[in-house]
Amino acid sequence: MSSDDGAVRAFIGSFTSAGGRGITVAAVDRETGALTVLGATDTVPDPSYLALGHGPGPGGGALYAVSETEDGAAAALDITGDEPRLIGGIRPVDGAGPTHLALAGGHLLTANYGSGSVSALPVRADGSPGPVASVLRHEGSGPNTDRQRSPHAHQVLPDPSGNWVLSVDLGTDSVRICALDTTTGALRLHGETALRPGTGPRHLAFHPAGGHAYVLNELEPTVTACRWNAAAGVLEPVGETPVLPPEPAADGATTATYPSEIVVSHDGRFLWTANRGDDSISVLALDATGEQATLVTTVDCGGRWPRDLALDPAGRRLYAANERSGDVSWFDVDPATGIPRRAGALEVPAASCVIFA
Repeated sequence: MSSDDGAVRAFIGSFTSAGGRGITVAAVDRETGALTVLGATDTVPDPSYLALGHGPGPGGGALYAVSETEDGAAAALDITGDEPRLIGGIRPVDGAGPTHLALAGGHLLTANYGSGSVSALPVRADGSPGPVASVLRHEGSGPNTDRQRSPHAHQVLPDPSGNWVLSVDLGTDSVRICALDTTTGALRLHGETALRPGTGPRHLAFHPAGGHAYVLNELEPTVTACRWNAAAGVLEPVGETPVLPPEPAADGATTATYPSEIVVSHDGRFLWTANRGDDSISVLALDATGEQATLVTTVDCGGRWPRDLALDPAGRRLYAANERSGDVSWFDVDPATGIPRRAGALEVPAASCVIFA
């Protein structure tokens, strides 16, 4: 989705509780990838993750944001102008600390990290979310007593077929596959895929062909490659690859690293991860089957604590939202090697997410 003149805009979420502007709107230069701020709004507290509606119908032209607060909320915003405006009010999601959201089957879905649950809210005709229709509560725990004493849903997204909803849970080392009743908004658990205990899965991304998914693990810096059977709704792990080289730091110590986001190239040849702590972007090459990932290299993320990583609509550039250095850096991607080269940055205090329209 872009404006009539073909312009591309970026929407950047940030933590208002840490000095962020909330949601920043920026113009994207098609030739250089440079970002120029157009406007901002702080009407939604801590809008740490954003999603766009696409196409006709309810929510088709709206921007959606979680409010990553203890009470937990979500909101829709009109983005026809340079400063997003609320559509309706800020809606509770009946879950604590929502960290991710997605649209599926006429509903807005939120992954609630604090309460370990997924909420479904119907999208009204004006694009605003209605009252919560259902909440699917995760159960279980993991071996990491600091981070996995209870469920922590970190991401929710529809699969490429549109028939299933997947939720990634850091606390239970698993991915749940659910069916969404598009009439009632009820979420029904269909299956659960267990990953290696203690890895702490955070986010996943699908291969463009749809037959594979890649789970990025936060507690151990690895990617788990999986086969995805959309007909049966089955996710099957087939391999695991480190996202960092094995060499220790020069002083013999290693830096604690917490990967945050994973992106797959449009042609399915590469995937990239953002790594907090190491403050890097990893480049991994995928083989023709989509099942084997090989670490190629890592590059500096251009700042500190890259919380999010996004590919521009053309697939030519990567953008890293660096939370602790307060900027969004952009990188030109070599189409032959997949290696990003830093090209610029925009100051965005407490940046947490970047998406494009």
